[in-house]
Amino acid sequence: MLARVIQSKTIHWLGRQLSNQDNPESWLDPVLARINPMWVQAYTPARVEQVIQETADTRTFVLRPARRWTGFRAGQHVNICTEIDGVRRNRTFSLSSSPLLWESQGLVTLTIKRLPGGLVTNWLHDQVEPGQVIGLGEAFGEFLIPEPAQPVLFITGGSGITPVVSQLETMAAQDYPAPVTLLYFVRTHRDVIAGEKLRALASRHSTLRVQVIATNESEEPRFFRGEDLDEIADLKSREVYLCGPKGLMDLAGELLHQRGVTDDRIHSTFFAPPAPAQLEGAGLGGQVTFAKSDVQVGSEGDANLLEIAEAAGLKPQYGCRMGICHQCSCRKTSGTVINRLTGQVSGAGEENVQLCISVPRGPVSVDV
Repeated sequence: MLARVIQSKTIHWLGRQLSNQDNPESWLDPVLARINPMWVQAYTPARVEQVIQETADTRTFVLRPARRWTGFRAGQHVNICTEIDGVRRNRTFSLSSSPLLWESQGLVTLTIKRLPGGLVTNWLHDQVEPGQVIGLGEAFGEFLIPEPAQPVLFITGGSGITPVVSQLETMAAQDYPAPVTLLYFVRTHRDVIAGEKLRALASRHSTLRVQVIATNESEEPRFFRGEDLDEIADLKSREVYLCGPKGLMDLAGELLHQRGVTDDRIHSTFFAPPAPAQLEGAGLGGQVTFAKSDVQVGSEGDANLLEIAEAAGLKPQYGCRMGICHQCSCRKTSGTVINRLTGQVSGAGEENVQLCISVPRGPVSVDV
């Protein structure tokens, strides 16, 4: 009798685990996580091999992903997932190492700055030690080294240097033939991330020029100015890569346009959520139908579809929550949404939308 009860409970537990998993291969994850977290299937596990203090508020985490991870290209991002107080959290960070480190040693690095009030960044800094395992998604992003090789200008600020370090190491390993210039803005020289690595790269490669500009080491702040661009040869022929605080990126874009650099030569990526577009007075909100879940819910104001779904108790897939990674993309079958980053209004018919940046304007139906 006892054996039958145990068997029945076991079958019930297994059924519950299987029904709760989107990926059938991950239904044993609760057991595997206890035996060996590197066997988990729902995401790619990555063991922390080393933690390096870069600056007072920035650390580099050296990770060894499980071999099934598919790798990355220099300049790309990755989502990590961690469990904090029993809740799984996802965040997006740039990979700061060259793909050659992954190919030769099976290692990657994430260089992460502590953000005041940041839940995940503070947890990573305060709790993560060598030997722990975090989850890693597949790499994504189009902030890539130009092919074929062309002259390049990088303009970065603060922790925006992280994807650029990956690119510079890769370009150096490839003996990149075209000239490369880096303008790196920091508050003080104590805030320079990967300073030793940048100096070594510049000393070994004559085509690379590195200029670190400290903005707050004098009585008058020394901000980005037009003269910084006027010193760069053949500026109009350069592919320009921007990564840093929004103020710096906006100013750089303005100064570049004044000097005739066209939009098709300017590439940018975000390490923080871009500022939302102004959507006031756009008739926002409406009845949202989540067709696959057979759920209907009303919304008001500028709440996006992801927030509306979560408020209704649904758990759609998502990653960065910034409109970068596209993991929350789904099919809109009817209705109109507004992109909260660009202010662009969608068509009324079927199309793919990103839940995290799509705000309903009137009735909307999505396949969630």
